Amino acid sequence: MLSLLPASRHANLARRAGVALGTVVVTLYFCLLVMGRAVLGRLRREHVDRYTRVWSAALLRLVGLRLTVQGDCPDFSDGRRYLILCTHSSHYDIPVSFVALPGSIRMLAKSELFRIPFLGRAMRMAEFPFVARHNPQQARRDLELARQMMESGIVLWAAPEGTRSPDGRLQPFKKGCFHLAFDTDAVIVPVAIRGIHQVLPARTWRLNLNQSVQLAIGAPIDTCRYSRDDMAALMDDTRQTMQQLLSEGETRVETQPFEVEMIENRAK
Repeated sequence: MLSLLPASRHANLARRAGVALGTVVVTLYFCLLVMGRAVLGRLRREHVDRYTRVWSAALLRLVGLRLTVQGDCPDFSDGRRYLILCTHSSHYDIPVSFVALPGSIRMLAKSELFRIPFLGRAMRMAEFPFVARHNPQQARRDLELARQMMESGIVLWAAPEGTRSPDGRLQPFKKGCFHLAFDTDAVIVPVAIRGIHQVLPARTWRLNLNQSVQLAIGAPIDTCRYSRDDMAALMDDTRQTMQQLLSEGETRVETQPFEVEMIENRAK
């Protein structure tokens, strides 16, 4: 049977340059939009929610990414604190998550991102918390601010691996986000993104276009069922769930480009 989907292919130098330029232009536009609204006192959380999704959809369209979603997402508006723990093997993990998942999602970012002109300031204004990974005392203060944001209704996105996997396989987990889960009695939502490492492999400029990617949502894990002494068990249960999601075969439940189009229409 003839497939009507575009074939995956490597991007040549001109296309890589075009994607890079397009990414910078789109990102700068939304940074200025956030900063401008914030200066005028007109920036609301719902504005940031919409901007992050339209920004993300634009980045995915630049590389022709085809996204499908598997699993059911919890109701983030039920008054609980939610922490999305996601596999991390590409810079595109974040825009894929923003497009696929509902709620006021903010990434728990490394502090180095806040040094980038325009982007860092816009992220601060848009309620993106950060963690100073190499300063334990500052990291504890950063996590306290993240806790306050979660209690105000923000759904926090974090990568327990801490850094990108070069081959899509799970790396060792760090404890920081699990301490945060205990501090907030959060519900952990395990998420795995399959095939994303092939779009832009970690620490390379080898861009591959028209890739098929699946975001899989696992069963929520309530940290209230664990004690502090059960930290290792919580980490192991989360890891096993994410590993199982990665290992499952492709199951197309919802074709995400249709949702992207709906998001863009609502933003106009």
